[in-house]
Amino acid sequence: MNLKHSIGSATQGGTHVSLKLADFDRTHVAKPPLKWAGGKRWLVPYLRPLWEPFRECRLVEPMCGGLAVALGLNPNKALLNDINTHAVNFFRWLKRGLVITTIRMQNSSPLYYSHRSRFNELVRSDKSETKEAAELFYYLNRTCYNGLCRFNRAGEFNVPFGRYRRIHYTRDFTAYKKAFRKWKFTMGDFADVPLEQGDFVYADPPYDVEFTAYSREGFSWDDQVRLAQWLSKHPGPVVVSNQATPRMRRLYTAQGFQLRILDAPRLISCNGDRKPAKELLAVRNMPGNILALPGLSARLSRMMPRGSN
Repeated sequence: MNLKHSIGSATQGGTHVSLKLADFDRTHVAKPPLKWAGGKRWLVPYLRPLWEPFRECRLVEPMCGGLAVALGLNPNKALLNDINTHAVNFFRWLKRGLVITTIRMQNSSPLYYSHRSRFNELVRSDKSETKEAAELFYYLNRTCYNGLCRFNRAGEFNVPFGRYRRIHYTRDFTAYKKAFRKWKFTMGDFADVPLEQGDFVYADPPYDVEFTAYSREGFSWDDQVRLAQWLSKHPGPVVVSNQATPRMRRLYTAQGFQLRILDAPRLISCNGDRKPAKELLAVRNMPGNILALPGLSARLSRMMPRGSN
């Protein structure tokens, strides 16, 4: 390993694994620091041709999730918002050059539940924006079951211990400090995000499925409708992704979006036949038809079912 080009470190069962400067090159998709259910790292190659004509614009994500898209597109300026206050707190500490120094990190059930209790104690005592809370949130995210982020009605993290044989824990996150330098992180409802006319907006709301408890508030169908209507009012370029359910297609068609259907890298079971799940890509205020954009036509035409729109 070339230590000259390494920054940061990660712990893998006592072994330190370095983070590389190349991870933050524009030609690479930087690895998101958190595990995130429904993460869109796989979608970045399809989003990049849509983003490139607007790369001098500010990227705005009203629900930034685990940052897979922001890190993949690597904008100069970004406004990244999420309703999950704990994720946003973690990202703000990364922007300050977080190095985890105050907690132990180990793939251990007793330690996990001890840290979970301490994290929820901080939540109850209004200390959820502290450095300790950010460190604990990272540990819980890496160690919990399937990387889920779920809260009960009291706002407490309630995901059980995971079932991993080995876990890579990063302690030094200073590699993210430069990437986040001109990015602003906010927390709250998407409708409170202040948009400017030329912003490129990418929205990735929770999937149109039964489980939507990514935050204490949840995300209902009424919220899906509210989001689509809010996005349709923006005069600049807008891209939305979601599960391609029939009502989701109808919703965005009614709001004047162009729709395309992709095969997502996850499977669903239908009558015992496991098939790729269908992902909706909806765009608005783009120059011409999205299939004509360089680099996107071949990708989409290979994946579009016949007769879809």
